[in-house]
Amino acid sequence: MSDIDLYGAIWRKSGFSAASGNCVEVARLSGQRFAVRDSKDRGGRVLVFGGPGWSAFVTAVKGGDFDL
Repeated sequence: MSDIDLYGAIWRKSGFSAASGNCVEVARLSGQRFAVRDSKDRGGRVLVFGGPGWSAFVTAVKGGDFDL
């Protein structure tokens, strides 16, 4: 989405990322949106979720849906 402004976003790295080496960072954006990026590729693609999508994503992560 080209209308998403990430300038000034405050990125936080997951505490679980450091232990596994699979590093992700999350930023809370305006309008109840959240962004996720790969901390090893900070200039790369970013996933942006609205509130309900973010809740579903977090639930799936906690449920192990993305475990390798």
